[in-house]
Amino acid sequence: MGNNIRIVSDIKLADAITHSGTFHADDVLATVILSFIYPNLVLARIPSFSSKIKTNAIVFDIGHGKFDHHQPGGNGFRKNGIPYASSGLIWKEFGHKIVSNDYVWNAVDEELIQGVDYSDNGIYIPNVPLNKSIPISRLVSLFNPVWNDIDIDSNTAFLQAVDLVRTILRKVIDSAESKMKAMAIVSDKISNTTNHFLVLEKFMPWQEAILTSQNPKAEDICFVIFPSNRGGYNWQCVPTELSSFEPRKSVPLNWRGLHGSKLRDVTGIHTANFCHKDGFIGGAQTLEDTIKMVEMVLNN
Repeated sequence: MGNNIRIVSDIKLADAITHSGTFHADDVLATVILSFIYPNLVLARIPSFSSKIKTNAIVFDIGHGKFDHHQPGGNGFRKNGIPYASSGLIWKEFGHKIVSNDYVWNAVDEELIQGVDYSDNGIYIPNVPLNKSIPISRLVSLFNPVWNDIDIDSNTAFLQAVDLVRTILRKVIDSAESKMKAMAIVSDKISNTTNHFLVLEKFMPWQEAILTSQNPKAEDICFVIFPSNRGGYNWQCVPTELSSFEPRKSVPLNWRGLHGSKLRDVTGIHTANFCHKDGFIGGAQTLEDTIKMVEMVLNN
């Protein structure tokens, strides 16, 4: 974990240089990104840095250089207005060496790094939602030694924070790569469907693939069916847009909130087992009966 990073005070020994003292999520995350590229990263944490000093090390979050953002006017903005902090600047430069393609690179930036940059810059930007971003800045700040903690120094605490953030970054990358593979599978299903529903052999993220598809068939898909991790099969309504529960096709009001025999009596479907109280998901014990539930809605 963090033990593949060695912290030194002599910049002549360092692969990378950042500030000492209180650390934040942006310099910790930037360190983690660099540790993916330098498996045995040597990091100098120093009080200050002058651009007049000649070094081949990567200098970030200090010194007003390429990977710092504390200079007047900052160090650039994304198209959505979020300014870069050191984590975003390092990710922009080196992220493509870690992940396989632009889709994953963008997903990591949107879901993790933009939130860290936004928080570190302390700038409120109207109409820029960050609901997808993971709020790790506060978690990282908790790793800084408190005033009466005499048993841990700043460098040890920094490496503890690195361990946490490395795990988070790895999981975000894995999630994005998994979603990309799912999108390819769902896109293929869309091309081959002849109904207004899709059947997946296993659950996988499907909403983005359907709602952003350029295939005209995607516009006609109202339900997705997949095996439930509790047994049996679920159907789920395709929403009108991402992050919405408004369905393209609504299920009957008298199904909603029913389970077991009560739902079976209403639907007449032998293994129907539940319908959510808001009507966006439900299911049955068999694939055949789950399809029957969907077809009942589509035919009415």
